[in-house]
Parts: sequence; structure tokens; C-alpha cells
Amino acid sequence: MRIVVADDSVLFREGIVRLLTEAGHDVVAAVGDADALEAAVAVHRPDLAVIDVRMPPAMTDDGARAALRLRAATPGLPMVLLSQHVETRHSVSLVASGGFGYLLKDRVLRVDDFLDALNRVASGGSALDPEVVGALLAPAGRPDPLAALTEREHDVLALVAEGHTNAGVAARLCLAERTVETHMRSIFQKLRITDDGDRHRRVLAVLAYVTR
Repeated sequence: MRIVVADDSVLFREGIVRLLTEAGHDVVAAVGDADALEAAVAVHRPDLAVIDVRMPPAMTDDGARAALRLRAATPGLPMVLLSQHVETRHSVSLVASGGFGYLLKDRVLRVDDFLDALNRVASGGSALDPEVVGALLAPAGRPDPLAALTEREHDVLALVAEGHTNAGVAARLCLAERTVETHMRSIFQKLRITDDGDRHRRVLAVLAYVTR
């Protein structure tokens, strides 16, 4: 893949570049601020953008806001946000557009998982860190909309929201795929969300329902 990397930490940015290059990807630009990110995407038209949430010029959520502008300007651009801490203010609309990932930076240390997440997003899928999923599903100060779910259903839903297929969930939880399908039917019934059989639309429908 042709990838643009944006992170203001030179050490972290160069580490990502080296990791991606060694994995066979072509890093077409590596920049340190939101303005340079948007310029690099306009010039290089990459297959994927990896974006730090907190970057110059304001060092708040400039990366996330740049991601929103990029998604508006280039709707098909897959992107993965990276952050030290969970920030969900701009995430819901990005999740709802597909081809999106949000990972905490320590996930990068699990190289195989990180590269797998990038590939899923580049293919139009989703990759959400479990902590991000938790923040989206139960924002602070709001009643938990998933209180009716069993512990196992919570486990299944978290993995599905990360972008895993039913087969992937089954493998991670050591369950039969048919059992995962049963759990999913129960989840959608309890949340009153129609399961249309499309993996991404299921995930996005759940996130949209519980974060509205």
C-alpha cells in the first residue's frame, strides 16, 4: 500500500515508517502536523492515512479534525487514527463512514495486530481499539445501553465492533461460528437493531444506536 503517516513525534513517526516499510508498504509521506497531512494526501493520493489525533498547530484534536476534512474531500480514503488516550468527539461520524480505524498507540507494539488492522481498514473495514469501543458504547454519564446483554454477548460485540468477522470472533473466543451467529442474533434483538447480514453495517448500526 501507499501510505501517508502523520505524527508530531519524530521518534514515533520514524518508528511507524520503518515498521511499514519492513512490512513491504510504500510510505509516500511522513509529516508532523495537520496542515502538512492534508497537503500530502492531496499530492500523493495514498491508499491509507495513519494519523495522530493530537498534532500541531493547536496540539489538541487537530489530527482528528483534519481526518474529518479529508473524509469530506476524499470520501474513499481509508484512515487509522492513533492516540495516547481515547477521544471520541469526532469518532462517531468517521466510524459511520467505513474504512476507518482508531487504535491506542500501545497497540502498535503488537506489530502483527497493528498491520492486520491497517489491512482491514484499507480494505474498507473497521479496526477499533477495545477501549475506544467501550467509550463509544457507554459514554461517561449515560446509562449503559447494553445492560441487557450477557457477559459473552459483550465479548462478542466488542470483537465485532473491532472489525472481526464471525469466524474471527469464534477463533478468538474459542467458540463455534454458529454459536457466534446465535449471539449476534440475540444482541440485535435486544438492541432492536435489524441484522441485515452485512458485517460493517451491523457494527455501524450498533455504534450509531448506542451513541446517538
